[in-house]
Amino acid sequence: MLSVANIDSYYARSQILHRVTADIPTGEITAVLGRNGVGKTTFLKTIMGLTDRMSGQITLDGKPLGTEPTFRRARAGIAYVPQGREIVPDFTVRENILMGAFAAPPGEREVPPLVGELFPYLRDNMNRHGGLLSGGQQQQLAIARALAAKPSILLLDEPTEGIQPNIVEEIENIIIRLNKELGLTIILVEQNLEFARRAGDNFVMMEKGRIVASGRMSDLTDDLIHRHLAV
Repeated sequence: MLSVANIDSYYARSQILHRVTADIPTGEITAVLGRNGVGKTTFLKTIMGLTDRMSGQITLDGKPLGTEPTFRRARAGIAYVPQGREIVPDFTVRENILMGAFAAPPGEREVPPLVGELFPYLRDNMNRHGGLLSGGQQQQLAIARALAAKPSILLLDEPTEGIQPNIVEEIENIIIRLNKELGLTIILVEQNLEFARRAGDNFVMMEKGRIVASGRMSDLTDDLIHRHLAV
């Protein structure tokens, strides 16, 4: 289990997260919900060690990670697909994927066969530059790059944002498949409530840098949605 306890997280002098505590069950999808600007992305970045500083505790299967650098968290099995994808446009598809493989165990730094199975377009266009791909194809590439690290936990920051509708459902189904068939633990930041409810086992609701509600997805009531998601 991944656990965070009493986390405060900062960019420079600005505190974004306030005393955040959550347990992320192994092998399940936990959806992180909330309006824009409430700290959802910072929650993922804090787990990955990408904010300027934090206090509190992060543990994975009882082992402390909160003081470890990002590369050690990646090698411990955590992979991150950022909002906006952040692929390298001048690198080929293969080169982008292999960037993620640096966090994989020695001897396993390769394009995983799973990538070709999940993403036929990427398999057939390994030498195409990342910058020439559509938004949906770049999202597939960002997920493939994360999978090259052979993770046990996948952090996904709004993976369907800004993607053409014909690819959105495909990416949603791949995310569910990664969890249900491969057993990946997934933390999913997602504005699409319908998808979050369909995919998620659990939810964490955030407001102003704090967790204000959490539980099984069946506990996500219309009242909680109205109070913390409605505009």
